[in-house]
Amino acid sequence: MYRYMVINKKDIKKLIVYTDGGSRGNPGSAAIGVVIRDSDGHLVKSYAKAIGQKTNNEAEYEAVAFALGRVKALFGGARARLLSVVVNMDSELVARQLGGEYKIEEERLFPLFIKIWNSRLDFHEAIFTHIPREKNRDADRLVNEALDKEQTQLFS
Repeated sequence: MYRYMVINKKDIKKLIVYTDGGSRGNPGSAAIGVVIRDSDGHLVKSYAKAIGQKTNNEAEYEAVAFALGRVKALFGGARARLLSVVVNMDSELVARQLGGEYKIEEERLFPLFIKIWNSRLDFHEAIFTHIPREKNRDADRLVNEALDKEQTQLFS
């Protein structure tokens, strides 16, 4: 038995997510940064996390996958369906691949792409947008903090 939910436009809430992923070495030590804001720009939550040895593109994809998972966990499944999630990133390549404009050539990105593509179904909509690097400073800072912390732990 299927259940259908009638969604009123006024019930849809916008969430703005900034993601970044980076790797020192490419491939090398990698980390992600995620900043989640409400429609008024107020901070909801932010994350910085080392993710092991990855390429820059893998780290960018990991950041988006992590962000969508955290948004669903924060709001719960039923409320997530009422969210319009705008995922901003400074990787034009990844934004365009997720938007279906560019082909994915690296096979190791396929599982991450599929994970993200399927995660979109948890929300009213998920939009992937390329933004200039200077507008993604908070997420970038979180990536660098996670990488610096990991490097410090390795050498202490």
